[in-house]
Amino acid sequence: MKVLIVEDEPLLAGSLAKGLGAEGFVVTLAATGPSGLRQATANSFDVVILDIMLPGLSGYEVLQQLRAHGVWAPVLMLTAKDEDDAQVRAFDLGADDYLTKPFSFTVLVARLRALIRRGAPQRPVIMAAGSLSLDPARRVVQRGTTEIDLTPREYGLLEFLMRHKDTALTKAEILESVWGDPTPCGGDNVVEIYIGYLRRKIDTPFGTNTIQTLRGVGYRLDSRTLATSG
Repeated sequence: MKVLIVEDEPLLAGSLAKGLGAEGFVVTLAATGPSGLRQATANSFDVVILDIMLPGLSGYEVLQQLRAHGVWAPVLMLTAKDEDDAQVRAFDLGADDYLTKPFSFTVLVARLRALIRRGAPQRPVIMAAGSLSLDPARRVVQRGTTEIDLTPREYGLLEFLMRHKDTALTKAEILESVWGDPTPCGGDNVVEIYIGYLRRKIDTPFGTNTIQTLRGVGYRLDSRTLATSG
């Protein structure tokens, strides 16, 4: 069983390599994001252990590029971050499991073996709402076969709306999750502004009405493809 460990803490990386070697794994080490990406794309691994905080490229960026290159080996993210948003982002980008430091080595081994038994998925889940689709691994948004170019903030907003499609979302919830701040510069108006930007890109050119305004509440992304009225 071949495992790639992408970890920049020498003591932890060495300890994991020694322990996993004793468990029968063939271990390859990489200490930076770019070196981990090169190893994972040039060689075949049964499973990858990927830290998030890495020099050169973050674990998120490495994971995103792996999936974009068609590398579907199971990935276990290993990090000191335990916030929900960090975990959600990792899974959206195609991670298969997540462990926070400090962790039990026994649990790590059990999870690695479970991932290997499960095998590599063919591809990550693509979110869809009617004819609108969002591929988290490649960060590609399409209406039918037409690709739509979004800014990072527009993409983050759409991703959040699609993760909670058919659900009423308040401006406060959107600000907290997308901006990470319930009271950013510009207040609630910034949500209205970016909803307008999104509509002009994902709806107006296609005659659709995906993002609905709920007066006095906020917004809802409809999972159906609705035509604009009039």
